[in-house]
Amino acid sequence: MERVIFLDRDGTLNEEVHYLHKKEDLRLIEGAADALCRFRKSGYRLVVVTNQAGVARGYYQEEDVKLLHEYMNEILRPLGAEIDCFFYCPHHPEHGIGEYKKNCSCRKPDIGMFEQAEQYFQVDKAHSWMIGDKLIDVEAGKRFGVRTVLVGTGYGAKVHQELTGQERRKLPYDVYAKTLADAASAILEGKDEGRGTMGGRGIYGCFE
Repeated sequence: MERVIFLDRDGTLNEEVHYLHKKEDLRLIEGAADALCRFRKSGYRLVVVTNQAGVARGYYQEEDVKLLHEYMNEILRPLGAEIDCFFYCPHHPEHGIGEYKKNCSCRKPDIGMFEQAEQYFQVDKAHSWMIGDKLIDVEAGKRFGVRTVLVGTGYGAKVHQELTGQERRKLPYDVYAKTLADAASAILEGKDEGRGTMGGRGIYGCFE
């Protein structure tokens, strides 16, 4: 069994850019590479799962997505932060063009990309995590059966503020962390000891 960190891409690893597909527009979020390196050193596999509706809309091609991911790993590899696998969904049920207009099982919050990862890794769900900046990310992680972190980069801070500003209720993610670096600290310093508490924090804790 392998422990896996599943990661959203835009807004989690790199700065949010409108339909990012050019390598010159890629900007890693501060501390993201160090966080990935910490995960790798702790024995986790790193798997990116990203919706890429820009392909469906005809803004760019699947080959552009693949080239961008190769470039991302060119940056991350010398830092000890290489991604093991990238999975992307090129479909959209409403705005897709041609063969890309479809309801599919790979578009988050569905779990098709996670199931694809199981073809490569025997995922230890009890000790694996999904990290992202949107509710569809944490919903997908929950559906797949892993614990989840909402990060405050990208759209995450606004989402967290809106949810916690409402009448107190159980949040749809296990941990909130301001950045991927904070998420790594929450997971690794909490020793990831199953589905209980982490480092004295309740499972629905806030790591700020």
